Amino acid sequence: MTGTPGPTEQSKVTELTYYPVKGCAGITVPEARITPDGLPHDRAYVIVDEAGELRWQWGDPRLALITPHHVHDAGELTLRAPDRGDLRVDAKGEAEKVTDLPGQPYGAVDQGEAAAAWVSGVLGRPSRLLRVRKAPGGTAANHSRLHVVSRASLDRLNSHLTERGATPLPMNRFRPNLVVDGWTTPHTEDTAARLLIGDTELAFTELTVRCAITMVDQETGRRAGPEPLRTLAHYRRAEDGTVFGAYFTVVREGKVTVGDGVAVMDA
Repeated sequence: MTGTPGPTEQSKVTELTYYPVKGCAGITVPEARITPDGLPHDRAYVIVDEAGELRWQWGDPRLALITPHHVHDAGELTLRAPDRGDLRVDAKGEAEKVTDLPGQPYGAVDQGEAAAAWVSGVLGRPSRLLRVRKAPGGTAANHSRLHVVSRASLDRLNSHLTERGATPLPMNRFRPNLVVDGWTTPHTEDTAARLLIGDTELAFTELTVRCAITMVDQETGRRAGPEPLRTLAHYRRAEDGTVFGAYFTVVREGKVTVGDGVAVMDA
């Protein structure tokens, strides 16, 4: 490896969050073992419609109100939502029924009728809860990536929002796995070829193209556009769309703890 750490001596990890059910609320933890598959349990489950298509927050903003709890190594999961009793699933599903997900290189195990009734009740539309099976290459629904966003990037966006008379937004609008604070230059994550966090090494893969999900209020489960996309479109337009944050793959696994320093490598 070439290159030297950038001027990031004060930069550190301030948040670690994984999302056990794709599109639903996350669980923020003080530390985690980062493996080549990413954060443990990240996007291990998905919610689909009657045709087996993934549900996503702009179409179903109430996904944000489904809060995972008590995720265990064996995959057992407890879900909560307003005005509903807890849902507990054991990760095995009924009769190990494997479902093909349209356009995806992996299958998933249906978690049964009780789980389907629960998620359908929350969303108000027929839905099913599935546990994703890993593809032969080892990847799952999150493609083994970590989504990184810096506090400096959010501060820059919120500065623009304030100038336009809009309300500043919280970090959870962008659903990162890892938040870095201390970078003096906004969007350092865009140009960092590699990040070193203790023994863990991450490699940049691509910018995060933002979609309408960023316009969903994560606390209320309601659409609340047009921000931030309207403002981001003025200064964060790239070839593939409006970008904010970046994806990284795990080059060398290790333990990451909130407060760990983050070094930027050129290559």
